[in-house]
Amino acid sequence: MTSTSVRGGLAALLALAVALPAGEALAHPGPPVPPAASAPAPAPEAGLVPGVRLAPHRDWPQDTPDQTLPPHVYRPTAEEDATEPPPAPPGSDALIEYVPPGDVPYPAASGGAPGPLAAAACTKKTGPYQRQVERWLKRKADGKQSPADCRAIRAFQTKQGIRPNAGFAGPVTWGRMRAISARKNPNAAKKCPTRAYRLACVDLPRQLMWVSKGKKIVYGPVPIRSGRAGNRTRTGWHKVYWRHKNHWSSIYNSPMPYSQFFSGGQAFHGIYGNVYSPPGSRGCVNLRLSDAKRLWGVLKGGDRVYVWGRKPGT
Repeated sequence: MTSTSVRGGLAALLALAVALPAGEALAHPGPPVPPAASAPAPAPEAGLVPGVRLAPHRDWPQDTPDQTLPPHVYRPTAEEDATEPPPAPPGSDALIEYVPPGDVPYPAASGGAPGPLAAAACTKKTGPYQRQVERWLKRKADGKQSPADCRAIRAFQTKQGIRPNAGFAGPVTWGRMRAISARKNPNAAKKCPTRAYRLACVDLPRQLMWVSKGKKIVYGPVPIRSGRAGNRTRTGWHKVYWRHKNHWSSIYNSPMPYSQFFSGGQAFHGIYGNVYSPPGSRGCVNLRLSDAKRLWGVLKGGDRVYVWGRKPGT
């Protein structure tokens, strides 16, 4: 298989919602490589699906890999800090549900190839979060997909801009519901300690994070993607020990924008992709690029971080 096919395969997989995040990366020893000189990350061969038509190559990274080793810490120049990371390409963080490939509604004219999503039909399949979604919608939580369930789920997906709005109870739909429920009081269960100073709270079971100061929430809550099985985000107390706005992963030649490292190679940072995508990161706390940018303006070096619980499925 050629490198061009491999890179194209990643774009196809994201469209079909079966792509896997890229692997580990090492810290870049100095200022980042300019985006114009970068090459997209290669797709792991294990993530390719035989028989799936490859989409045209795209020249922007499909996802942002993490690193597991501690970064090379240095003092960025004022010029480097003044440079903002590239914005996310249009649609890169769209709420695309991870539906079974057979339910992806591609236009007939495309021959089933990846492209713009057509209008979705109501699915009869039971999603992995069926029972949780039913309970959230105040429906009978029997874990079975009925036509009425599908219509209710589909109405929620349409309102939230989740595509395809086929009524499939997948990770994006359930993640969006969790985020909405936590808006008013993310620390209602008092899992995160109350401190007079700024404290970044990372809720792994709900895949959310926020920043509090005393009893006041000063940032968030926002959705996150934490470490997958085998690369879990470390729990307990940590401290933001280095901030690097334009951090770069050298192996995959891909950005880790607005990185704020708190435990070895684990950091808060933005991604150019879907924050709800399974199976998880390589240990970092991934955020939507816009959320990572806002967090950059809230946290400072030396601020404390508290991580608890366990990501579902890990």
